Amino acid sequence: MEIALALVIVVLIIIAKGVRVVPQQHAWVIERLGRLHGVLAPGLNLVIPFVDRVAYKHILKEVPLDVPSQVCITKDNTQLAVDGVLYFQVTDPRLASYGSSDYIAAITQLAQTTLRSLIGRMELDKTFEERDHINRGVVEVLNEASLNWGVKVLRYEIKDLTPPKEILHSMQAQITAEREKRALIASSEGRMQEQINIATGEREAAVRESEGEKLAAINRAQGEAEAVKLVAEATAKALYMVAQATQAPGGMQAVNLKVAEKYVDAFGNLAKTNNTLIVPSNMADISSLVASAMTVVKTQSGEAK
Repeated sequence: MEIALALVIVVLIIIAKGVRVVPQQHAWVIERLGRLHGVLAPGLNLVIPFVDRVAYKHILKEVPLDVPSQVCITKDNTQLAVDGVLYFQVTDPRLASYGSSDYIAAITQLAQTTLRSLIGRMELDKTFEERDHINRGVVEVLNEASLNWGVKVLRYEIKDLTPPKEILHSMQAQITAEREKRALIASSEGRMQEQINIATGEREAAVRESEGEKLAAINRAQGEAEAVKLVAEATAKALYMVAQATQAPGGMQAVNLKVAEKYVDAFGNLAKTNNTLIVPSNMADISSLVASAMTVVKTQSGEAK
């Protein structure tokens, strides 16, 4: 019984050693008698106990890797503390096992070296503006070198760019001065626009006032012209009526009488000048004046005929 139990235990151990279950997104590298034999895929796998052994285990998922912070010197001789994180993935378990003794350390060191080289070509201000360019540059260099390591670098991201405190203070002062400058420019542009609006409003008011005066002058001129026209028409109509009246029976006698009255009135007004009374030489016969006026009217009427 003891021998049988021992045989069962040995068989179970052999079976346990000969069965390997690989998780999903993992790859196990098998060595047989010290030489590469193969890579176990995810799932149940059978190996030869005590002959085959699992030499390396790799995760095929995307893996984040922190790149330690380091001090870089920019083109304008400014120290800049930089740290970042890169994301890589094992694409070839064989090369990842035998291409490098420690591909993680190799990727980290190369990322730091490449970062120092890229930042050393830029001035301090450009490093903040060209972060995407720096990230792409690190990824390109790492992928070119990691082909022999069975690893692919997916992306690299700079987390922090920290210049010295003195530089930070000067940058903050520069930013403050720039903001004040923009505020002054905006204020002056606002005042300029205000003056432009005022001048434009005054000009529009002056134009409208002049147009109003122009229309008023035109209306006055048209009104005066219309009044002159009406007066002329009334005068012409009156003259026409007088002419018609003179042609009627007794019309000429009425005209002569009216002229005589006007003559007498006019003579009376001429006689009163500066409180001095002017009288005709023949005061005894005032009727002769009226007769003279009648004679003049008749004479003019005859000539007109």
